[in-house]
Amino acid sequence: MTLSGRFFKIGPARLFVHFAVLVIVVIWLIPTLGIFVSALRDKDQLVSSGWWTAFAGSSRTVAARLGQPDQQKQDGAVYLIAGNVLEGQQGRSIRAFGTRVQQPAAYKAGETADLGDGLSLTVNDDGSYRYTKTAAFGPDDGGRRVYISVATPPEFTLQNYKNVLTSEGIGQSFINSLTVTIPATIIPILIAAFAAYALSWMEFPGRALLIALVVGLIVVPLQMSLIPLLRLYNGIGSLLDAPSKTYPGIWFAHTAFGMPLAIYLLRAYIAGLPKEIIESARVDGASDFEIFTRIVLPLSFPALASFAIFQFLWVWNDLLVAMVFLGTDRDHLVLTGALNALLGSRGGNWEILTASAFVTIVVPLLVFFGLQRYLVRGLLAGSVKGG
Repeated sequence: MTLSGRFFKIGPARLFVHFAVLVIVVIWLIPTLGIFVSALRDKDQLVSSGWWTAFAGSSRTVAARLGQPDQQKQDGAVYLIAGNVLEGQQGRSIRAFGTRVQQPAAYKAGETADLGDGLSLTVNDDGSYRYTKTAAFGPDDGGRRVYISVATPPEFTLQNYKNVLTSEGIGQSFINSLTVTIPATIIPILIAAFAAYALSWMEFPGRALLIALVVGLIVVPLQMSLIPLLRLYNGIGSLLDAPSKTYPGIWFAHTAFGMPLAIYLLRAYIAGLPKEIIESARVDGASDFEIFTRIVLPLSFPALASFAIFQFLWVWNDLLVAMVFLGTDRDHLVLTGALNALLGSRGGNWEILTASAFVTIVVPLLVFFGLQRYLVRGLLAGSVKGG
């Protein structure tokens, strides 16, 4: 069967799914591409035009001054002041000019503007100009202000990222976020994997009640349990004479908030493993710990990877828990907190904000695309039981 024949045999439901996925990808890709391109643009061009014009150059209006009367020369019947308003600016050209701020592009480049009182002005696209008068220029005619629309070629630079990673303190916040996120992803996976195996293959009183409790904890809002957990944590810290703002504290907080979902996802997967494998291992004399480490864990890697994606993305993008349990001082401020501070203090510096935003999303993107092939397998495997 030809490729075109296979295409027409695809049902409308599948076509709709493919179209919906394509729309979602485009909706996600466009702003991401905009952030990436904007972070590489020159500051002046970023302010004057949108990112979609980055490869076509940009145009901005600037003010310039003409020469002084002492530079005039007599050119036939008129007096002339000549010069270049783009002196020292290579690679730029003028599209239009004007003498009033209300109409900065009243005349096209190369066109002669009649300014009255015998005055005329011509500004060429290369920046050269001819300012003439039928009589000698007086003191009031010198240094006249003109407005020019300057076209600049595309300019890309890595200076924005250099500023972000050094002078803006994002580099330290990036390390802080990694310090928080990596342990806060590994610890709940380790604990939840043991709990999921016990709730799936071990018989003990109250197992059904524990499963129901885990499912109920998933729907508990984080904001409702944040303050009680913080008071408990501070109380234990005061008894042990330990500081309240530490990395272990936020690790345990993220572990507590992520544990119910981790146990629920891992149990759904581990409970779906073939029963014959577990029973055969027990007949051979293997303990529960040996079954878990040698059989269940290797087979459960898709589920572990799928939860790792969820947990990593949530912890990396978290701001509330980090500010409560870790504080906002510069030595402990996470990346989302630093970006939030830039939004407040550098609201007009788009080159800094876009570079900071891309630094923030690049790590989650690498994690997601590195583990995304296990995501669907880990989420759907528990829906079909083994033989």
